[in-house]
Amino acid sequence: MNRTARKNLKLLAALLAALLAVTGCGQGGGSSADNSLKEITEKGKLTLGCDDSFPPMGFRDESGEIVGFDIDLARGVAEKLGVELEVKPVVWENKELELINGNIDVIWNGYTIMASRDEQVEFTKPYLNNQQVVAVKKDAPINTLADLEGKTLGCQAASAAEDVVNGDEALRSSLADLKSYNDYQTALMDLRISDRVDAIAGDKVLIEYEMTKMPDTFRILDESLSEEYYGIGCRKGAKALAAAIDKALDDMQSDGSIDAICANWFENNIVIRDKDKLTQKELKELEE
Repeated sequence: MNRTARKNLKLLAALLAALLAVTGCGQGGGSSADNSLKEITEKGKLTLGCDDSFPPMGFRDESGEIVGFDIDLARGVAEKLGVELEVKPVVWENKELELINGNIDVIWNGYTIMASRDEQVEFTKPYLNNQQVVAVKKDAPINTLADLEGKTLGCQAASAAEDVVNGDEALRSSLADLKSYNDYQTALMDLRISDRVDAIAGDKVLIEYEMTKMPDTFRILDESLSEEYYGIGCRKGAKALAAAIDKALDDMQSDGSIDAICANWFENNIVIRDKDKLTQKELKELEE
């Protein structure tokens, strides 16, 4: 075989390899196509990962069943998608890992939209406003964030509250200690009956709910730690599933389904559907 023939053969082989690569991608061999919604509808199930001790969003009732506001919302969305809802409790510190590994399809349980999380998950539009706040005993001599100097502050491990406190250098350095808990029920119990913590940092929606069960026990400081939004986290790149969840929630807001769900848990409809997905700029501004 002469030099020209060998050159033409190499060129033909290169063209054939390129053609195979293109057709392979088209057939799904190396495809980046978003099949996230199709996968859910084909298996007929949406698996929700939650912290099962986070009232009123998701928690176990007296019979041990996982119930809550987010659970009811998710069940309505699953019905709109034509699939069953499976609720799977996860260790909150491992939630993103559970999602990435495919053990759950969504993180949906008072899940704060944050820049660091946005890099790992595909968020829906916000559906709820929330604040990170500080709760103290009703008669505690703590009235401002500055009064926390030299005090021990508790929060849930891997929570938005923990991130906010650690991100506030002045506040964090003023504390005697930042104590992490597996769940807020244990943290609030410590605050109520022991001297292990002087205050608890956490989600306003949770703390206000717990305060209704223990009236005249706690109070929330006027100064909040941060303003934030809740969203539903899908696997990164699962834009089709995130969009379908958003559409289902929009439809539920329009047909009155969300009104009925809110009435079971709150005094009024607290769901928001008029805000687009948060940009990185908006996320950074929220966290400043």
